[in-house]
Order: sequence, then structure tokens, then C-alpha cells
Amino acid sequence: MKISGYILDRLPAFIAEIIAWVLSLIVMYVFGMPAEAMTLVTVILLICTVCTSLWDIRRRKIYFDRMCRDLDRLDQKYLLSEMMPEAQFYEGKIYNDVLQQANKSMCDKVAYYRREALSFREYIEMWVHETKLPVASLQLMCHNDGNTRYAEQLRRIDDSIESVLYYARSENAEKDYIIKPVLLKRAVGDAAVRNRSDLQEHGVSLTAEGLDKEVMTDGKWLSFIIGQLMANSIKYGADEIRITAEEDDDSTVLHFRDNGIGIPESDMPYIFEKSFTGENGRNGRHSTGMGLYIVKNLCSKLGHSVSAGSVQGEYTELNIVFGRNNMFDVT
Repeated sequence: MKISGYILDRLPAFIAEIIAWVLSLIVMYVFGMPAEAMTLVTVILLICTVCTSLWDIRRRKIYFDRMCRDLDRLDQKYLLSEMMPEAQFYEGKIYNDVLQQANKSMCDKVAYYRREALSFREYIEMWVHETKLPVASLQLMCHNDGNTRYAEQLRRIDDSIESVLYYARSENAEKDYIIKPVLLKRAVGDAAVRNRSDLQEHGVSLTAEGLDKEVMTDGKWLSFIIGQLMANSIKYGADEIRITAEEDDDSTVLHFRDNGIGIPESDMPYIFEKSFTGENGRNGRHSTGMGLYIVKNLCSKLGHSVSAGSVQGEYTELNIVFGRNNMFDVT
């Protein structure tokens, strides 16, 4: 709290006190009081005014300075009401009560929307499982009848439904993964098998090198991430995908590169943002802007980092960095 601000705030009261003091002097002069008495009264009033002002400034400064320090230290500012010092003046007690009631109301609202979000996510997961059953039945029927025409469309529907499930779980992925050593070749192979029909249909060649390395991750989630990258490459006109890996003392890096249409430089800072479609998405590519957002979200949950580089019209490269865990190294 600044003392100058306090003085400006109290300026009308100080002016009123000065006017009262002047009027008192005039009254004393009219009644013929000696100058010594008038001086003594002036000194007494001045001392009382200064002492009460200093006392009020001190207790307010202690209160508000501590409040500002606590606010600066808090990462979650809404918890300020829990850290508020006990006020020694009436207005401060009102501030405490107001902040606590406002915080309680906010917490109640947050809890309500969390319950709503959890309920909706549980419904989505239930819907996905219920929907996958008839789709799987139809796929089996098409397989038995030898009908490949509808089987391919059903597979795409099944992939879309599974993407919904992964997105619904991506906010709480830590409840559904198991971190253990995973061979990159296995994860890439699973993703390639899952997307084999699309790769063949669009004439996309897949080259993989140096994938005989183990990383600490969840195999199911990593296969899904790689599958999302493959789907993006196919969607954006790639006819060649190259997946390589390299490692150093601290990390292993998976490079996923395609020769598709690339990403405009102006879009690069936003490609991992939710629902961002960019220039390519607006050019009739049926982009939802969710694929790379889910990839980024899942990588963050698994403790991996992901970055991208691209030259429009030449290539796009996604790099996933896996940290090393020496606990599993055998020496």
C-alpha cells in the first residue's frame, strides 16, 4: 500500500478537519481566549490527527502488503481468500468475508461444471462402446459375405468412433495408461497395420529405419498417436512417409516426415491448438483441427514433447522426444 494513495483517499476528511480547526480558532478568538490556549488546542488537535492517521496507515499497510505478497506467490490466484491475514480494522473484515463468499460461490460453480463434464465424458465413453458393437458385427458380416466395399467404410466409421474415445480420455489419460519399455518398431507396425487400407488406397509408401529402440511409454497410446500422424499425411496429399529414430544420452527422438502439401509458415505456431484448421483445412480438406491437438495432449500426459517443422509444398516433419529412464538400463 502506498502512503501517497492513502493520503489522497483521505484528502476530503483532512480538508474537513482543517476547516473545523479554523472555525474552532475563530470561535475561541471571538470569545476572547488567550493565544496560548488557542496554540495549545492546535497542538493537541495536530498530535491526535497525526497519531491516529499513522496508526490507521500502519494497520492497513500491514494488511494490504501481506495480501499483495500472498497474491504474487500464489499460482492459483483464486485461493487468495484462504491466505488472507486477519484484519485489524472493520473494512478489512468486510473484505475477508466478501472474498470468502465469492470464492465459495466460484468453487461451487467449478465443482458443478466438473461433475457435468465428467458425466458427459462417461456418457461419450458408454456411447462409443455401445456403437462399436454393431459396427463390429457389421464388419464381421461383410467379412463373411466377402463384401469389401462396405467393410472399408465401416472401418473408417470405427476409426472415427475410436478417435472420439481417445479424445474423451485424453483429458484424463493418466488413468488409462501403463508406462513400460515399448519397442518403436512394434508401435509403428501396429499403426501401419491399422491404416494399411488407407495407405494402399492412396498409394502411400512407408519407410521405417532405426526403430529397433525401446522407449518408456504406453504402447497403445503411442500407436494411436502415430496412426493420427499417418492419417494426417494421407489427408494432406503425401505419397511417401518416412519414420526414423535416433537416440543420445538423454533422449530418443522419433522423426515422422512426409512429402505432403506442407503447412504454411503463418499457421505453424497454432497447429497444436484445439480446433485450429488453418489454410489447408479451409481448402476443402475436411479438417477438424483436433488430430494434432490430441497428439500434443497425449504426448504431454505421457511425458513426451512434440514439435513440428514444415516447408509448404515440400514436407512436414513431426518429432516426438522420449526421455530416457536409466533405471531400466542394464550395465
